[in-house]
Formats: sequence, C-alpha cells, structure tokens
Amino acid sequence: MNLQLLFAVFAGIALLLFLILRLKIQAFLALLIVCIAVGILAGMPATDILETMKDGMGGTLGFVATVVGLGALFGGILEQSGGAQRLASFMLKKTGEKNASWAMMVTGFAVAIPVFFDVAFIILVPVTYALSRKTGKSLLLYAIPLLAGLAITHAFIPPTPGPIAVADILGADLGWVIIFGFLAGLPAAIISGPVFAKFIAKKIHIEPLAFDDEDEPDERMSPSPGLIISIILIPIVLIVINTVLGSPFFAEYAIPSELIYIVELLGHPFTALIIANLIAWYFLGVRRGMSKDYLLKVATKSFQAAGIIILLTGAGGAFKQILINTGAGEMIAESLNDSFFNPLLFGFIVAALVRVLQGSSTVAMITAAGITAPVLTGSDFSMAQTSLIVIAIASGASIMSHVNDSGFWLVGQFLNLTEKQTFKTWTVMTTLIALVGLGVSLLLWVVV
Repeated sequence: MNLQLLFAVFAGIALLLFLILRLKIQAFLALLIVCIAVGILAGMPATDILETMKDGMGGTLGFVATVVGLGALFGGILEQSGGAQRLASFMLKKTGEKNASWAMMVTGFAVAIPVFFDVAFIILVPVTYALSRKTGKSLLLYAIPLLAGLAITHAFIPPTPGPIAVADILGADLGWVIIFGFLAGLPAAIISGPVFAKFIAKKIHIEPLAFDDEDEPDERMSPSPGLIISIILIPIVLIVINTVLGSPFFAEYAIPSELIYIVELLGHPFTALIIANLIAWYFLGVRRGMSKDYLLKVATKSFQAAGIIILLTGAGGAFKQILINTGAGEMIAESLNDSFFNPLLFGFIVAALVRVLQGSSTVAMITAAGITAPVLTGSDFSMAQTSLIVIAIASGASIMSHVNDSGFWLVGQFLNLTEKQTFKTWTVMTTLIALVGLGVSLLLWVVV
C-alpha cells in the first residue's frame, strides 16, 4: 500500500473537517482547498491538480446544475401557488384527526420532492399548530411525522439535490435511486414518523406557538390537490418508466425502436423536469391569473437556494476526481476488495462521520460520495447495487442531527422546544431514519 497516498487521503479529510468546523470556512471553498492539498501531498504536478479540479467540476455540474436548477424552479412555483398547504389540508380531511399523524407524514413525503426541506417545513408547520390546538394533544404527534416525511424525501428521492448529486458522482441511475429511495424511505418514514411520534408525544407535551390566522393563505384560491399530486408525479413516473424499460427485465422483449426513443427522451431527468415545469407554469400560474412578470420573479427567486448546492456539488466532484487521478481511490478500492468490508457500509460510515462532525447533510452526502466513488471505479457492481450505495450514503448523512446543523435550530424554534427536548425528538428521529434506511439497503443488497 502506498503510504504517501494513504497519508494524502487522511490528511485531506482531516483538513476538510478542520476548515469547516474550526475555522468556519464555507464548505465550497474548503473542498477546493482540500483538492489542492491532497494533490500536492500525493505528488501531482501543479498543472495536473488544477486541470483535474476543472474536469471534476465540469463533469459533475453538467448534469447536476441542470437538474437542481429545474427542481428549484418547479418547487418555487408550487410554493407560491399555495399548493403545498392545500395538499396537507386535503390529506387531513381524507384521513380524519385519528390518522392525522399519518396524513402529515404522507404530505411531507410528497411535498419535499419538489420543495426544499426548510421551505416546505415553514409552509406546513401551521397545519400542525392547528391540529394540536384542535385535539389538545402534543404538537409533536403531528410535527414529527411531518418532519420525517420531509427529511426522508429530501435525502432519499430525486429530484431533490442531495441524492441527485450523489447519484451523479457515483454514476448511479436516477430511476433505480427513486425506486430504492421509496422502498427504503417508506419504512423509515413510518418508524421515525407516526410510530416514534406516538411514543414521544406521551413523554413530552408541547403547546404550539401563537400563529396569526390572517397570515394563512386562502385555500379557496389554491390549486386542487389532485392537480398538485399529478404534477409532482409527472417527472418521477417518466424517469422510472425510462429506467424500468431499459432494465434487464425487458431485455428479452422486442420493443419498437420508436417507443424506446420516445421513452428515453421523455424519461431523462432533463426532459421530465422541463415538462413538469411547463405544466406547473401554466396550470399553477398562468391559468390561475398570475402575471408573467410575477412568475418570472418567482422563478428568479427560486434559484437563490439552488446556487450554493450547485457550487458545493461541483466542488465535491472535483474532490472525487482528485482522489481518482492521484490513484488514491484505486488503492482504497483494492484494499476494500481484499477485505470483507461492504462498500455500502463504507459509504454509510463516511457519510455518518462527516454529518456528525460538521452538521450539513448535503456536505456529508457529497463528501462521502467523493470518497466512495473511486472505490467503485473498475468494479463489477450492478447499477442497482450502485444505486443502493446512494441510499446508504443518504442514510448516513441523515444521522444524529445536533447543534452544528441548522435544521436542529429551525425545528427547535418552530416547535417551541428546548435544546434538550430537540435532542430527544429531532435528533432521535434523524437517527432512526438513518438506521432504518441502512437496514433496508442491506436487505435489498442481498436481493439484487
């Protein structure tokens, strides 16, 4: 084993954590600094280091920037239309107060597909306030399932930025990631959501914060729940159809080339999200009386949240390419191949360590993907197995949210929790998500 390369890798990871945790340097800048440091320590020529960083950034952003941008645009229109809260109210009416916690879980699961986690939470948390006041039960009974649904979809299911970035860095197929994201996400949502909420609500009774009803959007002016659900499902269904049709399950069937062409075109994430955006633009905007100037402002504002994620993902791609070009990735891969250490577990552990140490799940996912990607280079893992590694990394990056995660404080503030109560509720919930996600991924690994 090349000790110089091994030292370069571990020194680079240590430097990354030091820059982010101790010096509070923005993760994008920290990743680029670490790329240069690892290249120098590994003995790469200066021009090769910079060319590798450029290639890694460009190769990653060509796909991710487009998909994240389209996803942010889609979510912005849905948010401004009031569709998210209308969908929540619809679910509650269908399930009744007795099953309201399950309705909140399903709502969170659906809404977080196009809308960023924090935005979706702020939009929907007033619904949990109203339920708590109406029933007299702890706010946690309704808020925890909502948070579980939001957190799981945000981490597990494209077109949210995290799994998109990891899938691209690892070379996984988005269709398989969506399928496995649902298979792992649903049991994780149930256990960390309604099941855990029922338990913890008996231990901790939380009264909702005061909420001004005048600030609530008029649901009579919001789009119908059926329309919202249909528009959300459009890109997912198109991508999954493309994946399933191109899988070995249909290899023996003589499918007309014209049909394959259409499915491949419409089922690509670019096209699927473009179609969803156009439909949302018309049915949620123009048809409901929004001016084109207003829609343009909504679209422009929606890109603000996507910018940092795009840049951070690009830096993660540069880090991955440095590890590959130095030969460090190949060395790690050979050592793993000579052992019984499952790459799925490897990705989970790396993501979990980064998550606990620096807080951001997105940074944890991208960093873990960059470190894990070289392990898969030249391997004979199937596309399904590679996609399961994406879910394992997403699970690790969800674990044990605490004081260095902005989500910890956001949840504590809006649910009126003390720091100790936030640990007992939010932190435990995120840990349950991670462990269940890992467990289901390991079971699926055996099957595929």
